[in-house]
Amino acid sequence: MNRKVSALVSKYKVGTLFFLPFFTLFVIFVVLPIFTAIGTSFTDYDLLNPGKFVGLSNYRLLLFDDDIFVTALKNTLVFALFSGPIGYLASFFMAWIINQLRFKSVFALAFYAPSITSSVAMSVVWLYIFSSDRYGFANNLLYNMGFINQPILWNQDATTIMPIIILISIWMSMGTGFLVFLAGLQNVSPDICEAGQIDGIRNRFQELVYITLPQMKPQLLFGAINAISGAFGVFDIAVAFAGMPSPGYAAHTLVAHLYDYAFVRFEMGYASAVACVLFLLTFFFGRICMKVFASND
Repeated sequence: MNRKVSALVSKYKVGTLFFLPFFTLFVIFVVLPIFTAIGTSFTDYDLLNPGKFVGLSNYRLLLFDDDIFVTALKNTLVFALFSGPIGYLASFFMAWIINQLRFKSVFALAFYAPSITSSVAMSVVWLYIFSSDRYGFANNLLYNMGFINQPILWNQDATTIMPIIILISIWMSMGTGFLVFLAGLQNVSPDICEAGQIDGIRNRFQELVYITLPQMKPQLLFGAINAISGAFGVFDIAVAFAGMPSPGYAAHTLVAHLYDYAFVRFEMGYASAVACVLFLLTFFFGRICMKVFASND
């Protein structure tokens, strides 16, 4: 047994040395915080006094007595349901279209540029577009076209806040996933496409379905995980556009609820319970994506 272990260590020594720094940082900054949050979620801890074990009290309060948490959960699921899939599909199809153009780099930069800028800065730009006064771009345009006779309170009306935040998020979704899709499309072998045409592929859409997508499962999986993490982790855009708390808690998400209890009220045990629920949701949908895009090889 020791000889087998020694042989494996000797065989993969160089690879292990390259992998070790990443693994060490991953354990310190990802694995340990997860287990720390799980342990803290069973305590009453305020950063000043030692944590007191309270069992499932935080989860019971969270699930049965906290109406704001229910609102935050509903808002997060609605946001993820729309912004996640739409942003994912938009990123892929824009990458697919750009991949067929002549000046790929120029168009790729144009679509990727919004994600380079911080979400807060982009929200300021969109605040000008959807300003609640007469001189906001959207209000002024609708007023001149005769659709409205008084300004729409875009970031103060609970019925308009979430749709606009979803719109901003989709517009900013042309980020890392977009570049990964574009790289994956460029790595599809032209020989396979030519062979497909010989076997009966008649148009670009059939080529996409039968050749391109099966060849891009790793990139599709990465983009899906990235979209899920972004959708369930929405916070900066919502706060910058609608404030915190937002009118009628229309843009109050799980991350905002976590931030409120962790850094405003300093109830770290309760905030950790919110973080655990958020982690379970993200993990659940991530596992579904891994099942869908898992390679059969």
